[in-house]
Amino acid sequence: MNMQEAADRADAILDKTFAAIKPPVRWTPTFTMPGDCYVDRDRTVMTIISEQRRAAFLGVVERHWKSEGYELVDVSANGLAANFRTKDGFQLQVLVGAHGQAHFSVTTPCVEKSEVSDPAGPPDGPDYSQQQVPAPNVHSDFWSSSDPLPSSSPSRT
Repeated sequence: MNMQEAADRADAILDKTFAAIKPPVRWTPTFTMPGDCYVDRDRTVMTIISEQRRAAFLGVVERHWKSEGYELVDVSANGLAANFRTKDGFQLQVLVGAHGQAHFSVTTPCVEKSEVSDPAGPPDGPDYSQQQVPAPNVHSDFWSSSDPLPSSSPSRT
């Protein structure tokens, strides 16, 4: 596998992850950072994730990654970040930062050096890939709601 093929796999992991988030969120690509033998692909969620919905959001992502057979490596002490690893060595991270902005990163394992193009697909929202990403600015009736979720709703595992 070369760096472009690894970047394509990282994009596929991210695409599948975002497809699993219901209701869907808006996102923008943030970084493509090729290293000596690896690539980082990052996406930032532009949908506001309210404090009351952050655990549910992370729970959706974690359950999806576990269902894909990815191994949980670490969860932050505050519960707002999780790191996973695929069987073939891709490192996945999700974290919810200030103002309820979620960030995703996939780092490939070391592979054969090659040129790496930008992600092929368009963002699902405004494209901030060539500029500083603002605070989340897309409202969702579900993810941005300050209403607590009923106890029967999904929770983090």
